[in-house]
Amino acid sequence: GQPLGPRRLSLKPVPKVPNMEAFLRDAAVRVKRQARGCLAPELCFQAVRAATELPFAEGLRRERELFQVLLSSGQARALQYAFFAERAVHRWATPTGASWSSAAPQPVRTAAVIGLGTMGRGIVTSLVKANIPVVALEQDLEYLNKGRKAVMLLLEREAMKMEGGAQTLDFHNPARLQFTVDFDLLRDVDLVIEAVFENMALKKEIFHKLSKICKPGALLCTNTSALNIDEIASATSRPQQVIGTHFFSPAHVMRLLEIIYGRHTSPSAIATAMQLAKALKKVGVVVGNCFGFVGNRMMFPYVEQAVFLLEEGSRPEAVDQALEDFGFKIGPFRMSDLAGLDVGWRSRQGQGLTGPSLPAGTPARQRHGQRYSPLPDLLCEHGRFGQKNAKGWYQYEKAGGRTATPDPWLHNFLSQYRDTHGIKTRFIDQEEILERCLFSLINEGFAVLAEGIASGPEHLD
Repeated sequence: GQPLGPRRLSLKPVPKVPNMEAFLRDAAVRVKRQARGCLAPELCFQAVRAATELPFAEGLRRERELFQVLLSSGQARALQYAFFAERAVHRWATPTGASWSSAAPQPVRTAAVIGLGTMGRGIVTSLVKANIPVVALEQDLEYLNKGRKAVMLLLEREAMKMEGGAQTLDFHNPARLQFTVDFDLLRDVDLVIEAVFENMALKKEIFHKLSKICKPGALLCTNTSALNIDEIASATSRPQQVIGTHFFSPAHVMRLLEIIYGRHTSPSAIATAMQLAKALKKVGVVVGNCFGFVGNRMMFPYVEQAVFLLEEGSRPEAVDQALEDFGFKIGPFRMSDLAGLDVGWRSRQGQGLTGPSLPAGTPARQRHGQRYSPLPDLLCEHGRFGQKNAKGWYQYEKAGGRTATPDPWLHNFLSQYRDTHGIKTRFIDQEEILERCLFSLINEGFAVLAEGIASGPEHLD
């Protein structure tokens, strides 16, 4: 008994849905939390809200207005720039005239990873996911078994995420993933990634060994975050095959792969490392060799300013909050706790900035004529290394825990520190936090460009 003509849903009144208000309130909170600092998700939410409250034609009008706001926003321009920048970095070039257009990569059919610490485990996982057979090597059986357990756990998690997908991870097959303590098994691999901790003598010893064992064409990569590639290459008989592949932690998640060429690195080696980045579904960025390369070199002054802010009266949670509200996924102090405070501490000890090697009479808050804050060193001396042992700039529910809670011990420690050094505590607003952290980051970026360490601003961004 109904007419058969077309029935326009858009002309019907908007149905009243029970609990709509509560649902929208809850959704608004979730969107704000997940998309901190990002405009688009918030405006999408407002468009959906309009659809529940207004007649169809008015709802569309509202959606169009919101779209216009986004279209002309700075964030849209920045996202478009980031989209194209990510594609521009495939076109790499070095000051000596080597470039992406003329260098041919070598095939990578098999790979090896040396060292199964946090970084090594993530790198093995990335290679297995990319269907590249891997030999994973550790120095002794105890470390090997510990590493194997951790890698298997990571791979099981990855396999669960992929379930139902077209490809499955065949990681129980020894032809795809093999664990060993025997260097001789590296004779035939096309590429080796060394991922032991940041110690120059240890890395040189490994590279000396590799240049004796690996086949002549094998690419020798070091996952270092700051050490000199040329010095590592000097331990081998083939410096042209040595290259830095700096993965970021956690290595199986982070998409950035910093590729560092030394003085002797061949164009073909750079092209092969870039090809590897593509196979691992990572964004490879080719940069020159200097202390900290580009990623960490730019992080140093940014984190340093964050620590200076603590000296002057701020707290870790206030600094992190300001930068996370601005749009960073994670603030400098939560990031340091995640990476492990001992990593930077070891590096500073190696540079003679801290520890017993300092000449007597060195002022506590100055090094090499520059302002220096010993706060991160003092935390490490108190055995606070971050998430790995449940206390760093924050406290955590357990070792390896992820939930950062402000720590009264640290607040007390900071005020004692200020008293010791006669620093007057002052209130620091959000604007000052943002300007001091971000401007030092940006200025370092200009310095990197000026020195020709990166070939264009897109590479830095």
